[in-house]
Amino acid sequence: MGPIVGIKFREYGQIYYFEKGGLEVTLGDRVIVKTDQGQGLGQIVSEREDLPEDAETEELKPLHRIAVSEDLEREQENELLGREAHQYCADCIRSRKLDMKLVDVEVYFDRSKIVFYFTAPARIDFRELVKDLVKNYRTRIELRQIGVRHETQMIGAVGNCGMVCCCRQFLRTFAPVTIKMAKEQNLFLNPAKISGICGRLLCCLSYEQENYEEFYRACPKLGKKYQTGEGSVKVLRANMFRNSIAVLTESNEEKEIPLEEWANMNPSRPDQAKQDAARAAAKRAAREQEEAAKAEQAVESGQIAPSTPASSVGQGADAAAAPAGTAEVVAETSPQAPVAAEVPAPDAAKETGAPVQAQTAAGAPAGDSADQQDAKKPAKDTRLAPLRKPVKSADPGAKKTSRGRRKRKRKPSGGSEE
Repeated sequence: MGPIVGIKFREYGQIYYFEKGGLEVTLGDRVIVKTDQGQGLGQIVSEREDLPEDAETEELKPLHRIAVSEDLEREQENELLGREAHQYCADCIRSRKLDMKLVDVEVYFDRSKIVFYFTAPARIDFRELVKDLVKNYRTRIELRQIGVRHETQMIGAVGNCGMVCCCRQFLRTFAPVTIKMAKEQNLFLNPAKISGICGRLLCCLSYEQENYEEFYRACPKLGKKYQTGEGSVKVLRANMFRNSIAVLTESNEEKEIPLEEWANMNPSRPDQAKQDAARAAAKRAAREQEEAAKAEQAVESGQIAPSTPASSVGQGADAAAAPAGTAEVVAETSPQAPVAAEVPAPDAAKETGAPVQAQTAAGAPAGDSADQQDAKKPAKDTRLAPLRKPVKSADPGAKKTSRGRRKRKRKPSGGSEE
């Protein structure tokens, strides 16, 4: 690969690289080159031996020839044609009431194509506009929508610093600019202060970003606590221009420390593993407490059966240790109201000489009739809901009522079962 030259086709356009070949050219010469869009007239702005890293392609085309006076006259005619096309296109846009703004017009050197640059807030249907332009100029027409940054680059403006915008002076490509750059540079997040004339973030925010990143790599993490020879401190902020950091001591005193002095204080972070383990244990304890509260709430609402309490286990052990002369019957209808009845056994009554009487579960003598025993039975307590759900009837002939119960169909009277 021989010597390389950089060429610009427009005054504020991008630089393209070509091989110098056997032509004797210097900076500022006008040359003719062959591109994918046809022949182009450009000006040499740089000479170098190797291709830059940000070059778009590694396959370079050689220079065609040096421009002559006829080529320069044709370039002037193209400039006049571009101004005329700009005015005609603006009139067409106004007549058709299209929501677009025409920025610039570029006419190729061989007039094989005319490019119209415009901005618009949304997509525009410009098919009818293209037909008008093709009918008037009889060549290929291209309408290219651009952003506000490219618009400022083409038109030019004065920035907040009082100088011509960087994109107009020397910037040819736009680097990405984010709000994080403004935060790391400790700038006030005021849109009027950190935005350019185009309404986007200032391009100059990216100029010193590399220096800030290198400085913050050498600084401790902001907002973290460190153990030093002077005690525990918390890092508040960092100052790149002073090469220092501001810390808060244990006595709530703010102190500024240079980075060289900070390195001599032997700073160290507390054991991060212990902090993570303590945080995980606290989360686990909170989760177990929440689950226990939910289980207790479910038991109180009767959704699940309670487990056997420790007091019931103790009662069972006492009953097993009781003498054989007594029998204990426990009927637990609910966890809140256990019912117990002790009935003396017949053998124990005989040994003590007491009269023996047969008693029922309700305590009525055996000599009473069945109706009398039913009348003497205590009324059943229906205030406590059973723990188990009622068993559904397995009879296929039963039908479900509105209350969820199954009702058995009545058989016709006079029918006989076989």
